[in-house]
Amino acid sequence: MTSTEQIAAEIIALERAALDRWGAGDPSGYLEISAADVTYFDPFLERHIDGLEALSAWYAPLRGAIHIDRYELIEPVVLVCGEVAVLTFNLVSYSGATTMRWNCTEVYRNDKEGWRIVQTHWSITQHLKN
Repeated sequence: MTSTEQIAAEIIALERAALDRWGAGDPSGYLEISAADVTYFDPFLERHIDGLEALSAWYAPLRGAIHIDRYELIEPVVLVCGEVAVLTFNLVSYSGATTMRWNCTEVYRNDKEGWRIVQTHWSITQHLKN
């Protein structure tokens, strides 16, 4: 496996571990892999969130409130550019009778703590109806 392949595998593993915890109602998986200067875009917010402290505050009321039975991480792609890597993927999450489809872009930076998210952008996938 090349260095780029190893980095991609590591970043996808970080994302899966955070998603696993998120689906069990624990947003700390994402907080633990986010940098202090993270910027977060969410389709349910009018504006982005800047900084780990503000993101922690946004996630606090969600703790224990989210439950995902299972999810599909579809076609994750990691583009590595030096000390920055961009992960893009589609996600389908299943919770009871509810299915949600998402687009996600995560920008990771490699620093003394390892690979950390510096920018997250979630959007809901919209399917056109004929």
